[in-house]
Amino acid sequence: MRIGVVVNKEDKRVAITPETTRKFLSAGFEVILPHGYGESANFPDKDYSDAGATLCSDHAKADIYVCVSPPSNEIELPAGSYLIGQLNLKKDRIASLCERGITCCALERIPRITRAQSMDILSSQANIVGYCAVLVALEHYEKIFPLMMTAAGTIRPARVLILGAGVAGLQAIATAKRMGAIVSAYDVRSVTKEQVESLGARFIEVSNDCDGEGSGGYAKEMSDEYKKRQHEVLSNVISQHDIVITTANVPNGASPRLITKDMVEKMPAGSVIVDTAAANGGNCEVSENGKIIKWSGVTIIGFSNLAEKVAYDASQLFARNIFNFIKLMVKDDSIVLSDEIVQATIVKEIQ
Repeated sequence: MRIGVVVNKEDKRVAITPETTRKFLSAGFEVILPHGYGESANFPDKDYSDAGATLCSDHAKADIYVCVSPPSNEIELPAGSYLIGQLNLKKDRIASLCERGITCCALERIPRITRAQSMDILSSQANIVGYCAVLVALEHYEKIFPLMMTAAGTIRPARVLILGAGVAGLQAIATAKRMGAIVSAYDVRSVTKEQVESLGARFIEVSNDCDGEGSGGYAKEMSDEYKKRQHEVLSNVISQHDIVITTANVPNGASPRLITKDMVEKMPAGSVIVDTAAANGGNCEVSENGKIIKWSGVTIIGFSNLAEKVAYDASQLFARNIFNFIKLMVKDDSIVLSDEIVQATIVKEIQ
């Protein structure tokens, strides 16, 4: 059975690495890749060929194609083949693929159950995003992060607020703490309080009659009354912080609006906001996807694909997720779709 790839030049990450190439060959697959496939993530052709991959000059025919993000319209995949990766289900091109008889498995739909953790691309990439968000904030924050005591006086540490304490948020907390910042965090899910405090951060609470945890461990839509209290609390808290990192993403849905214009305008001059949910509307009212803007003296960074900033390591994790999923899906050289994890990923209709 042949494994091929779909290349999206807008993303530096890759879905197959030399490491997973060896694993695929050991499992009885053939891996066919275009020349230069891994260069954007610093995987040279020689590493792939040494691992046993077949390198070709163009798009090769395969049984299963893997990708980091959806293919462009001009790529023709053969009917009856399978496409596996992060597919961004809102895009019309995925609907077109389904209509042509291609089975699309969107790994962002992987259920959050113990057995599926090794295939969970959202969690593996969110870890990277949380780490990179702090580094990006550090790059644009024109002050010192840690406490510094010198003969000329003391420099106070940066105050960092993380909005959303999921995988990305917890990694951002840990990274900001390692950089020496004073860190606080907020999440609608009360269960995250213990996790936040275990990392040495202060948990910001908004009084609530019910817990904010929804299905699959994600946050659920909150009541208008809660949102009013949330706005009041965050408006006060955000004004006391130098850096705010937002990580409140909703899979296949609009990002919750957590930071309004008036909150931005209350922040100290020179502050930084990193909005990792900018692609889905943003957690910050004034952020723009893929852009760095200035608003009332505050730098607002709307980078949603931060994982590609460390494409080598992000690809290692992503490729392992892909391999583990295909290993589950293929049994004795036959594709088996009956497993509940596989079933959850199959795109049957585009919403």
